[in-house]
Amino acid sequence: MTVDSFISYMEPGNYTQIPEFILLGLSEEAELQPLLFGLFLSMYLVTFTGNLLIILAITTDSHLHTPMYFFLSNLSFSDICFTSTTVPKMLVNIQMRNKVITYEDCIIQIYFFLLFGALDNFLLTVMAYDRFVAICHPLHYTVIMNQRFCGLLLLVSWVVSFLQSLLNGSLVLRLSFCTELEISHFFCEFNQVIQLACSDTFLNILVKYLVSGLLGGVPFIGILFSYMKIVSSILKISSAGGKYKAFSTCGSHLCVVSLFYGTALGVFLSSAAIENSRATAIASVMYTVATPMLNPFIYSLRNKDIKQALRKIFS
Repeated sequence: MTVDSFISYMEPGNYTQIPEFILLGLSEEAELQPLLFGLFLSMYLVTFTGNLLIILAITTDSHLHTPMYFFLSNLSFSDICFTSTTVPKMLVNIQMRNKVITYEDCIIQIYFFLLFGALDNFLLTVMAYDRFVAICHPLHYTVIMNQRFCGLLLLVSWVVSFLQSLLNGSLVLRLSFCTELEISHFFCEFNQVIQLACSDTFLNILVKYLVSGLLGGVPFIGILFSYMKIVSSILKISSAGGKYKAFSTCGSHLCVVSLFYGTALGVFLSSAAIENSRATAIASVMYTVATPMLNPFIYSLRNKDIKQALRKIFS
């Protein structure tokens, strides 16, 4: 979107059109910048490499061509894109000692951050449903979770994620901004960008809460329902070995779900309780960077099939 088209969205008023934002980052202390650069570069490389190895292991091993691993490979891809939306720009800004991000780049960053964040949410929900069918309806698993149905679930996840990010991103385009365009974050965080607007943001806030409640709450309830049924089915198994085997098939997914929603809830509560937006930015590192980095370790360390596939790759 060009500056001229951006100005056309402006509402009448005494506003200064500045198509740039200033990302203040996690710290303004010069001596901490090399440390932050090294830390986030390491985390990004681990995230990229770990998730890429998961994708390679699943695609090259025919034994892993099952619905569970099909969704896991897509989750790894989404995590790579989710982290790549924010961290590379932060690293460039630190290295170049430049905190500026253009209006166009900020809108693009908001769009893809919302897209892949929502996609992670839906993929975790679909994976919970897959585990529910596998444990509660094992005899009908191959019939229910067939290739066509799995493809449909993935397509719906992509389409809904795309539409919600397009909706929220488009509503940002209607906003006009004043001269104070400093964002106390290391990327264009959606809520902080809205707060910088000089025009009326009621519609943006309303849509944000409606979409978050619907597309965040419904999948979360679906995950809770699935695991309630899973736990109920596991408790009916008589042997301890059978219970352990059944639970081990969903243990890794349960850890990832707890990490994803736990860190997201932590960021939400911290933003509501702490007025310091810089502290909220530090808390969001767990949600935006640490969680995608830890997911490959959780699935590889607790999964013998993934370990075996990785050994084949390295051998």
